[in-house]
Amino acid sequence: MPNRPSETPVRLWLLRHPRRERGEPYVRPLLCEALGCDDDDLPLSRGSEGRPLLGPPYQRFDAGWSHSGDALLLALGEAIQLGVDIEQIRPRPRARQLAQRFFHADEVRWLAAQDEDAMEFSFVRLWCAKEAVLKAHGKGLSFGLEKLVFADNGGELQLIRCDFALGQPQDWTLREWTPLPGYHAALAWRATDDTGTP
Repeated sequence: MPNRPSETPVRLWLLRHPRRERGEPYVRPLLCEALGCDDDDLPLSRGSEGRPLLGPPYQRFDAGWSHSGDALLLALGEAIQLGVDIEQIRPRPRARQLAQRFFHADEVRWLAAQDEDAMEFSFVRLWCAKEAVLKAHGKGLSFGLEKLVFADNGGELQLIRCDFALGQPQDWTLREWTPLPGYHAALAWRATDDTGTP
């Protein structure tokens, strides 16, 4: 996997982040610097499902962040709807059971064909990819991990099927990378119009 995603319309920041602390206090100064506003003037709110939203005059921008272990990943893009996820690589002894319960049957079969070490990393890849798209969509994991299906295409995950509420699979772009040793990240986005609607 590459160390950083290439050819993305997104600015990314990787921060050290104390475990179990909220990410928003850490990302606000970076968003303010990038958007050229004071902290008190940053129109950052949350949607009904907890998705971060930027209000006027920055509604053409979208921001998202994720933290795991000691790392926090922030993404900011313009004229796109984005989601980002970072996961610390660690043993996941229940990965097969979680996949069988929450992933699509095609993904479960792909994981089942791999040895244990490869399967655990592939599970993390799928989890990051799904969470990135679902965060971008705004519903999060409660929407249903089985409602979007990824396949490995030459070493890169590609969205091949999804619920109609997510649009068409080809609407979405996914990038995966290793932001620092022991972590995996995924960034997903799709284009929006002037009002921020996909």
